[in-house]
Amino acid sequence: MDWFTALSPSADKSYNACLVIVDRYSKTPIFLPCHKDDTAMDTDLLLLIRVVSHTGLFKNIMGDRDPKFTSALWTNLYGLLGTKLSFSTSYHPQTDGLAERMIQTLEDMIRRFCFYKL
Repeated sequence: MDWFTALSPSADKSYNACLVIVDRYSKTPIFLPCHKDDTAMDTDLLLLIRVVSHTGLFKNIMGDRDPKFTSALWTNLYGLLGTKLSFSTSYHPQTDGLAERMIQTLEDMIRRFCFYKL
């Protein structure tokens, strides 16, 4: 799980970021439009409403050390739900390589889409 924040705001809802989630087993990506300044509570609600309601609870969440992911709200909530939170080492993005690679792919897709004006 990681953030892609190099986006211009969209016209309708002014989303300027994307939460990228990759299922480690099926390699299925999930892209959730959001805002750069979303709080930990906003991110929790986004996950619970848009992802967990469809896929079920996570056994493990791997992410970087973003303050939204390391907040007391996340550790307490997902501790109660039985989800293990794992964080990558600072300045070592290979730990969360699936999400990092998916962000690169998303950037390429957006760049090509805008370049060719499809």
